[in-house]
Amino acid sequence: MPAPSILAVTTDIPPVLLIPFGLLLVLIATMPLSPEKVKHLWEHYYPHVAVTLGALVAAVYWLTIPGGAHVIGHTLHEYFSFICLIGSLFVVAGGIHLKVKGEGTPMANVVFLAVGAVLTNLIGTTGASMLLIRPWIRVNKYRISAFHIVFFIFIVSNCGGALTPIGDPPLFLGYLRGVPFFWLLEHALAPWVLVNGLLLGLFYAFDNSSFSKVVASVRQHALQDHETWRFDGAVNVLFLLAIIVGVFLPEKYFIREWVMLGAAVASHQLTPKQVHQENHFTFAPIKEVAWLFLGIFLTMMPALGYLEQHGKAAGLTKPAQYYFATGGLSAVLDNAPTYVNFLKLAEVTFVEETPGERAAGGADYDKRAVRQLLDNAPDFVVAISLGAVFFGALTYIGNGPNFMVKSIAESAGVKVPSFFGFLFKYSLPLLLPVIALVAWVFF
Repeated sequence: MPAPSILAVTTDIPPVLLIPFGLLLVLIATMPLSPEKVKHLWEHYYPHVAVTLGALVAAVYWLTIPGGAHVIGHTLHEYFSFICLIGSLFVVAGGIHLKVKGEGTPMANVVFLAVGAVLTNLIGTTGASMLLIRPWIRVNKYRISAFHIVFFIFIVSNCGGALTPIGDPPLFLGYLRGVPFFWLLEHALAPWVLVNGLLLGLFYAFDNSSFSKVVASVRQHALQDHETWRFDGAVNVLFLLAIIVGVFLPEKYFIREWVMLGAAVASHQLTPKQVHQENHFTFAPIKEVAWLFLGIFLTMMPALGYLEQHGKAAGLTKPAQYYFATGGLSAVLDNAPTYVNFLKLAEVTFVEETPGERAAGGADYDKRAVRQLLDNAPDFVVAISLGAVFFGALTYIGNGPNFMVKSIAESAGVKVPSFFGFLFKYSLPLLLPVIALVAWVFF
């Protein structure tokens, strides 16, 4: 008998149980921007904070909520699947090192970013960002500027990864809940092309202006450059294919997850140490993701349950409303839990179920509800998905790779915008009109 899902909980969810979820998201969003001493404390104790808040909610569910133990089990299963994909892609991408030669002309740079946008759907925004940011800096090293980093974040770290569950973490959570693997590729390709095409056009205008001012010196340096093209860690391409195949394997006995973990372990063991050193590879970023998302998944249980019981009162009835609501929160909070909560809200609003179906629950109930949502209101799923992915590029804290790219660029000596410089000089005047156009054209 399948374990009851969150929908099987009939006891009213106390609003006070929503506090740990909100508190954890606020801490994740604000602590990286805190004074150095506070930031240092957070970097040392964030696992304790995340686990404590998650354990507190889990204990309340276990002891006071009928069916709560089954909800916890279902949540931990989903978390394990999620972290296996994110972690395995991170490890495998960290075992590939690219070296490039020559000058970054405006057209060559556009092709680079366009390839990166496609690649994100195969190795994720985090994997593509870590793989490509150093080659991106090297190929533009004689004239690298803030806008090069900003548009890399816009396209490779965010907007490119909107077509597959591998592309961005929230979309994989949708896949786990029943959205077919190729569904977004079929339904969101046009807005993906529009957004990334316009961003590439804007970038070309900036880059062409920059290139025309320094073109003579750039060419002189490039002619004296003795670097060569090089691709190290080619064995990891096989492990990447194994992970992609693993996504389609059965959930039973954790077959999918064991394949992903096996690929990650093999990658780490077989990748030459020199490649990891050149990539400055460490497990610190994925450890942070693992601890924080354990807390997020557990504290999110009451939020999802509360939405099921009271979601219709929110009054969101149009795809554009879901697009901007999901996107607005994704810009300042983590986009994965934001996606799940609005997907749940859409289910409650647009999926009709009988009391018997809800009481039966089961791990398959969420997937049945999502399939009905895809049939009844597909535009809403597209709106939620694109809102979570596109708006993650509005701030440094909107998506995990953003801060990683900023940190790598700073360590390479590139001047990057401050938090508010990024927001007010680039994302609000340049990115926001482009992603807002999606709502006007498609929703």
